[in-house]
Amino acid sequence: MNFEQARFNMVEQQIRTWNVLDTAVLQALNQLPRELFVPAAYQSLAYTDTEIPLGHGQVMLPPRVDARLVHDLNLTGAETVLEIGSGHGYLTALLAQRSQRVIGLEIVPELAAQAQRNLAQASIGNAQVRVADGSCEVPAECPLDAIVLGGSVSEVPASLLSQLKTGGKLLAIVGEDPIMQAVLFTRVGAEQWSSRALWDTVAPALTGFPQPSRFKF
Repeated sequence: MNFEQARFNMVEQQIRTWNVLDTAVLQALNQLPRELFVPAAYQSLAYTDTEIPLGHGQVMLPPRVDARLVHDLNLTGAETVLEIGSGHGYLTALLAQRSQRVIGLEIVPELAAQAQRNLAQASIGNAQVRVADGSCEVPAECPLDAIVLGGSVSEVPASLLSQLKTGGKLLAIVGEDPIMQAVLFTRVGAEQWSSRALWDTVAPALTGFPQPSRFKF
């Protein structure tokens, strides 16, 4: 399979058409070999617009979703970024190309180990994936410039928003299937945050975060 051509087609046919037009983000997508982050059995699907199973009940998000998350964080290259739900490390690697440092948290030890191997194979040296439950464990590096969630949550906990610096941003897919939106939160003061819904999508729920009750009265 010609991965280089598949990568070019992904960027032109999937990414650009999803309003990802920042040249630095497009360059990162063009340079990063996504096939290195995909399980061997699914490498032929590395550049398709679909979720890819990772095992342990986890999946890789479609590349256009990862691309929009990186694009809409609007990173300058100087940030320390926290990523929750690293999976096999593809979004981690994209973030690393647009920031100074990335701390990835992955609750499944086997996935965290694989992500770290994938990052090393891709020569990404400014990102680290740790085994941790991002819903409740606070990295020592807090407060942070940016936080991104690699899956959906029914709501963003206040405890997570409090890990941001003033001026810091958190981007998460929020809601319940089938209605979810990517929402950008910005810390505007010591106890003040603003939020803005950006686009509609659907993503699997992040493990460890509270789920809404299914009981209706």
